[in-house]
Amino acid sequence: MQPPNAVNEESAEQLSDLEERLFEWLRQSDFENVAWSTAKAAKAFKVKQDKIYDALAALTKKKSKNIQIYYKDGNLHVAAE
Repeated sequence: MQPPNAVNEESAEQLSDLEERLFEWLRQSDFENVAWSTAKAAKAFKVKQDKIYDALAALTKKKSKNIQIYYKDGNLHVAAE
């Protein structure tokens, strides 16, 4: 799955390009039922894993009502709407 292009939404104005694209990718993916992989996300977005961690952390602050990250059965799961 290729990461989507940035989405221009009013609520997304404060997000960086990577944060916007990552959020949209999370929304379109099933990381609630399928375990999250930072390595796979970094490869898909062609950035280092640290950039994905930074963007994911920023999203939990900037989009706190739209994203949930939790740990279950030894895996990290991410749900976004």
